[in-house]
Amino acid sequence: MSTNTNRTIPTERGMRIAERRILVAAAQAGHEAYWNTLRQTGAVTVKAASGEIVERKRDGSVKVIKHLSIGKRVKPGTILKRVK
Repeated sequence: MSTNTNRTIPTERGMRIAERRILVAAAQAGHEAYWNTLRQTGAVTVKAASGEIVERKRDGSVKVIKHLSIGKRVKPGTILKRVK
């Protein structure tokens, strides 16, 4: 009789832990990429923040490019279709 010590089917608890790790890793990767862009190129990055499109420079200064109008709220899972 051989006993299989490796689990091939993950438990629900194991899946939840793995999902949390993926979310954390993705967030960290995004932040690292953002700061690496500023550090390495010395260039600016453009992002939406607090209803505005802003340009952030390496020295930390921020310039507002455009004020954004309030958008429509969309429930998660809603499928949007392009209108022709």
